[in-house]
Amino acid sequence: MERDPTEVSHRTLPLWAALLPMLVLIVLLAFSVYLFGNDSSWGPNQIALILSALLASLIGKAYGYSSDEMGRGVVRSISQALPALFILLAVGSLIGTWAMSGTLGTMIYYGIQLLDTHYFYPSVLVVTALISASIGSSWTTAGTVGIGVIGISHGLGLSDAITAGAVISGSYFGDKLSPLSDTTNLAAAVSGVELYTHIRHMLWSTLPSFAIALAIYSYLGVSTTVTGAPEIQEQTMRALEQYYNLSPWLLLPLIAVILMSLLRWRPFPVIMTGAILGGIFAVIFQPDMVAHYLNRPELPPPLVQLAGVWKAMYSGYEVSTGFPIIDKLLNRGGMGSMLEVIWLILSALMFGGVMESIGALRRILDALLHAVKGAGSLIAATLATAFGLNLVASDQYMAITLTGRMYRLEFQRRKLAPENLSRSLEDSGTITSALIPWNTCGAYMAGTLGVATLTYAPFAFFNWINPLVALLLGFTGWGINKAKA
Repeated sequence: MERDPTEVSHRTLPLWAALLPMLVLIVLLAFSVYLFGNDSSWGPNQIALILSALLASLIGKAYGYSSDEMGRGVVRSISQALPALFILLAVGSLIGTWAMSGTLGTMIYYGIQLLDTHYFYPSVLVVTALISASIGSSWTTAGTVGIGVIGISHGLGLSDAITAGAVISGSYFGDKLSPLSDTTNLAAAVSGVELYTHIRHMLWSTLPSFAIALAIYSYLGVSTTVTGAPEIQEQTMRALEQYYNLSPWLLLPLIAVILMSLLRWRPFPVIMTGAILGGIFAVIFQPDMVAHYLNRPELPPPLVQLAGVWKAMYSGYEVSTGFPIIDKLLNRGGMGSMLEVIWLILSALMFGGVMESIGALRRILDALLHAVKGAGSLIAATLATAFGLNLVASDQYMAITLTGRMYRLEFQRRKLAPENLSRSLEDSGTITSALIPWNTCGAYMAGTLGVATLTYAPFAFFNWINPLVALLLGFTGWGINKAKA
């Protein structure tokens, strides 16, 4: 019988072929960090990811996969992340208009007065945890309150890296336990468990992790002594007073964003609305600054104000106040500032899309599953798989979904309740995504907070501790529920 020419013949990849692109990627990324340091995410990592994707596609070709199949895999991978890319653009606009309007300056001004240096880090952890739990979004929390507390840390003379770590730790704690969170609902749905059963079961690993992280941030705060802290704070507040027309009214865009999030509006319209409100408040409170920034005296005043806000939304805000601390805080934002982050995400998703389309991810996951013996090793394999997919697929939703689908039957076969699976998905798939520079979450946090992923990652204590606590629970059997008969 003659073979149909449209039929596609695939050969199963051996394990070494599935692992080879990952190993090459790890080597290239290591060289990237060694050669370029914190700048590795702004170009060098993209090249490493694209070259590794090219190698994966050559392996796919050798094992019978067509260019069209791999191309469709890349398109699928990127399409899933499109909402995240538009949120990044919206955050860029929000930062630009909030810097221009004085909303960011007002947050810094009052924050310096309210927060003591010794209690700053644990306060950031608790505040971001409460807000994130209320609105169900780590991204919105970091993109609003997070950028403010980074500015406050400048004004207090504290570490941006530790502050960013505390922001991310608190944001992911709240996101993980919120019934409004998309990842929380996704993990429960993929595992086949009722939402609030899933949330209650996560307390076993989440609360101890949070308590340990809080203790570490408290120790760092108490043991931190900032040389010349009062002078730094006084200089920052004086510069803000001289440069802005400060007012508590300028906090209304922040309050509006939080309220819209509580009403379950989607993140993109919420953040874009916050950016527009920032522009309106810039025209009302800082009209001279808007006109000076645009520097187009030939235009009538209304058009000057419109064009100035418009420019801040796409290009960010730039100013020279004579105070280096303030200039560093304010010279940022704009959609254009997020393009390198988007470039990084697209490159990572290209690699992940090719790896999935040629069956490399499935081959690696099958090998992991064959090594599973007991409940502890099953939990460990689930955590490792979700983390590995965050590394390779570069998207937490894919990490949660693929891992959940693969391990669900195995948990049933071993008579383990589905909430054990859903908790493991969040303990690794949700939590570790922000620690990887080319993951959508890690790239977003770096672009939003202005601190490189590898700089803040060592200080995102909750995100490191939570998977370790989950691993401990798996091997000790504490908090592991058996399936109901």
